[in-house]
Amino acid sequence: MRSASSTWAVIVDLVVDTVDQSSALSRDEAVQAMSAAEAVGRMLVAAGHLQQHPITLVVGKVHCEITTVSGTAALTLEENLNPVPGSAGADDFTVYLPSPAPLQEQVKAAADSHVRLSDAVPPAPETKAANSGSLIDHEALRRAVTQR
Repeated sequence: MRSASSTWAVIVDLVVDTVDQSSALSRDEAVQAMSAAEAVGRMLVAAGHLQQHPITLVVGKVHCEITTVSGTAALTLEENLNPVPGSAGADDFTVYLPSPAPLQEQVKAAADSHVRLSDAVPPAPETKAANSGSLIDHEALRRAVTQR
């Protein structure tokens, strides 16, 4: 169990460590963005809004929704606080802050304070079409069989 400040610090570490995997992005910029959102982030945590309305990190093809859990569920939940893989080739990131009714003005002010923060609805995650092509290179398989 963590305080709102401790929970926010864990969220910051997750975002910063995920962004930091990209050689094109600055760890310092991620730290600055999350620092700009700190006050409203702690409010979102303390009021329980992140249980239903996630913070969404979009970095390259990574689309990560960050939520919190409280009450008895927090006692049994297993956390995975490792950086989210897949952002190594990213050249852009945005942290989308949820904007629940009682905190809309504070969230907007935080989002307006840093270019990497947004209070907009996050984009839908990119999905690959199920039938985007064969998973087997039939020509390579034929060559391998005929070369035996």
